[in-house]
Amino acid sequence: MLAALTPALASRLAALALSHVTREYPNKLEHVLTGPDDLLSPRALHPIFFGSFDWHSCVHGYWLLARLLRRQPTIPEAGAIRALFDTHLTAANVAVELSYLQQPQHAGFERPYGWAWAHMLSAELGQHTDADGQRWAAALQPIADHITARWLAFLPRATYPIRVGTHYNTAFAITLSLTYADAAQQTSLATALRDAAMRWYGTDADCQAWEPSGDEFLSSALIEVECMRRVLPPAVFASWLSQFLPTLVDRTPHTLFAPASVSDRSDGKIAHLDGLNLSRAWCWRHLAGTLAVDDPRLRPILDTTVDHLHASLPHVAGDYMGEHWLGTFALLAIDE
Repeated sequence: MLAALTPALASRLAALALSHVTREYPNKLEHVLTGPDDLLSPRALHPIFFGSFDWHSCVHGYWLLARLLRRQPTIPEAGAIRALFDTHLTAANVAVELSYLQQPQHAGFERPYGWAWAHMLSAELGQHTDADGQRWAAALQPIADHITARWLAFLPRATYPIRVGTHYNTAFAITLSLTYADAAQQTSLATALRDAAMRWYGTDADCQAWEPSGDEFLSSALIEVECMRRVLPPAVFASWLSQFLPTLVDRTPHTLFAPASVSDRSDGKIAHLDGLNLSRAWCWRHLAGTLAVDDPRLRPILDTTVDHLHASLPHVAGDYMGEHWLGTFALLAIDE
């Protein structure tokens, strides 16, 4: 049976995120130094997104909290989430974050993973209908606008997709930024993202799914499927899927149906494999939703969705190398 976002699970995930989004150290900065004056602390560089080990994990930690606040507004952690957002999602803090992003040496900062998650956070806050949510969304909008401009400048120059199962994967980033573009009615961005996806993935066929590698948290095969599910009309997507993964009914490629084994959850790279299981479950679950009830592919896909969730959902917390980010991927798999 597929997991559901119960109040108890929402509370557990919220408490986990609250424990790390303002935890400054340990911290892995992606930071270009142009001189000694650039040697600043994470909090000085990023007054909002200084926690959670790295910038992108902090951004999607905020997304997790924003989504839980909307989906389960009565959890015990709701007050702490609101206080956090009131304190940190301010115009003054956004101005510092934006100034950092605008510096020429940071043009490629967090491209494309962090870009996409910042868009997701903006999209999520935009769905909050109360005055607080709208205030937080308005405060963050300059960052979303800047990232939109970065995407529009980058995509015409991006001759090839990036298919690795880590942060640089372009299908994953397109999928998330499309959520924002469609919700915010950013037509130019949505068109550019869809055009890039078609250019990069539209003719792909007979995927062999040589995965996983030792530090992947994304399935290069399944995230491409999820991307194209968002890009194509349903009938066209069905045809594309039959071309891309023609043997799903036989549970092949076998690698996609077998959850990854995680040998050491204290190793930050190996711990990525728990994220792979959760993100695969997210992709499989969405794919199942496109199939008719009598489609012979449906049962294998639902079975493997459950298998992947069971393999890694119990390990969202336990070691900081995983718990500073895995809650987000658990929420994607269960509720996005």
